[in-house]
Amino acid sequence: MISTLLVANRGEIACRIFRTCRERGITTVAVFSDADAGALHVREADTAVRLPGAAPADTYLRGDLIVKAALAAGADAVHPGYGFLSENAEFARAVLDAGLLWVGPPPEAIEAMASKTRAKELMAAAGVPLLAPVDPASATEADLPLLLKAAAGGGGRGMRVVRQLADVEEELEAASAEARSAFGDGEVFAEPYVERGRHVEVQILADAHGTVWALGTRDCSLQRRHQKVIEECPAPGLTAGLRTTLTDAALAAARAVEYRGAGTVEFLISPAGRAYFLEMNTRLQVEHPVTEEVFDLDLVALQLALAEGAKLPAEPPAARGHAVEARLYAEDPARGWAPQPGRVHELTLPGAGGDRLADRPRLRVDAGYGPGDSVGVHYDSMLAKVVAWAPTRADAVRLLADALRRARVHGPVTNRELLVRSLRHPEFTAGEADTGFYERHLDALTGPGGDGDDVRHAAVAAALADAVRRGHPVGGWRNLPSRPQIKTYGEHEVRYHRTRDGFRVEDDAVRAVAVAPDRVTLEVDGVLRHFEVAEYASGRDVDLDGDSASGYVYVDGPTASYRLRAHPRFTDPRTATAPGSLLAPMPGTVVRIADGIGEGSAVTAGQPLIWLEAMKMEHRIVSPASGTLTALHAVPGSQVEVGALLAVVTDVSQGDI
Repeated sequence: MISTLLVANRGEIACRIFRTCRERGITTVAVFSDADAGALHVREADTAVRLPGAAPADTYLRGDLIVKAALAAGADAVHPGYGFLSENAEFARAVLDAGLLWVGPPPEAIEAMASKTRAKELMAAAGVPLLAPVDPASATEADLPLLLKAAAGGGGRGMRVVRQLADVEEELEAASAEARSAFGDGEVFAEPYVERGRHVEVQILADAHGTVWALGTRDCSLQRRHQKVIEECPAPGLTAGLRTTLTDAALAAARAVEYRGAGTVEFLISPAGRAYFLEMNTRLQVEHPVTEEVFDLDLVALQLALAEGAKLPAEPPAARGHAVEARLYAEDPARGWAPQPGRVHELTLPGAGGDRLADRPRLRVDAGYGPGDSVGVHYDSMLAKVVAWAPTRADAVRLLADALRRARVHGPVTNRELLVRSLRHPEFTAGEADTGFYERHLDALTGPGGDGDDVRHAAVAAALADAVRRGHPVGGWRNLPSRPQIKTYGEHEVRYHRTRDGFRVEDDAVRAVAVAPDRVTLEVDGVLRHFEVAEYASGRDVDLDGDSASGYVYVDGPTASYRLRAHPRFTDPRTATAPGSLLAPMPGTVVRIADGIGEGSAVTAGQPLIWLEAMKMEHRIVSPASGTLTALHAVPGSQVEVGALLAVVTDVSQGDI
């Protein structure tokens, strides 16, 4: 029996496992890097052990340190979570060799599936349908487009789509570097990239007594950078025959490696309805909650029971209803999905938690951050997973979209608005989305939406709340200025007057009905609209344009939420930068500089010049236009802060760019 469990992970998944442990009377142990010293998973554990350092390679990827931590804390079992060492056979063996219980599949099964190239050979022998591999060195135009994939690990890291032969070598190098950084293994392979394919997977669960469950299907087609964004169970629109094919193939894969515990078999479904094996993840998946909600199971509890030798019933429980999950990331989809580090001021969703009633729609939040926590640059930028369950798919999708819309998410820029628009997109609501969804629709999904007046009204609310907050009460006998007060939020200038009866806005369609520091009610064309307004003590959030001197105010309105920059009346000269300056869009590490360039080099528009690594992903800094590189301050291996000057490009004929 497990009495004390160490979770060899961080963030949301560590918190998720701790929750099940508390419900079952199991003592919990966290491990943490220096960057995570005050993290939520550390606060929620019964005890915690420090892993000195911040980079994953020095901390969460150090299996030897984690085993020592487990022994020092008196743990008798280790759960790997997902990512990091969760699919590392050597780590699993080290845990077992130390006399600890490993909450995961046998090391031999992990090893068999650890390399995607070797896994495909094994699956071919088991009769599982596959895509034929392609040798990148001898690829031709007929082989395009190609998908480059890291042989180890997952989560979209070390993956690239190549559409031109001239790009193969460069993309291979980039994919290999990213895979080596994330997984310690730079092996990359290539296979055909199926346009408009769907990503569908099968959750499996196996005991040591010969029973294997296939717990339905999940559709994970909405992806950015080959990482899943929205997932659902069951996968919509599959024929009965295709579901049987997927289930049979997943069971065959599990039995081929004598699998134990929880795992996932992933497939690519072509537009013609053909299924191809992608990989088998020998761990718990990020999206496991949608399966839990539909089958009314706790997969973590089952993992613990199976590790203790429990036997599964002959048949799994029946599926009920539909569940959809959205991953809330601190990132800006409109800027190439750039991660957005910073402090989380508030993260609340209405209606989350509560009692689980049989057929009543419900909302679940699995979070890795809480108010006051900071999103750093060393790890994945996922703040939380939001899951909705309902008797029908339409109800689950509608509930999730509305919950995200009503959420109070204050701090770094997030993908919240993208999630809401994605869930409401006709292609998704019809169950017809594929892996190319964001390639086709990202511009529309991140562009201005709704009524253009909405953000203007939010700016009015922010200005009036600020006037009260700064000690300008209304009413009473005093001198009142005849000129309007002027404040600017984002692109909107707000003009208003303080009167003895309240505030008067210089907008005939808007009337201030009630004004408080945190709540403003406006009457707009005869309709009352309520706005919640929040500004935090620091008054400053990082701005990835390089301007960290501007404060932000958060306005949650009746139709949308806004993060508005409050512009000062006068420009701070310290924020000025020369034209053509390339600024670091995020804190990170300079990993490389383009070959052969230096001060005085000629560069072309769009040419990658500098590569930054942040939040386990590489980000290219490109030249804004053609010209001459007149300054280069970036040095490989150096740490840079947001807004740091990396380089300057000058057009010799037109001056600075």
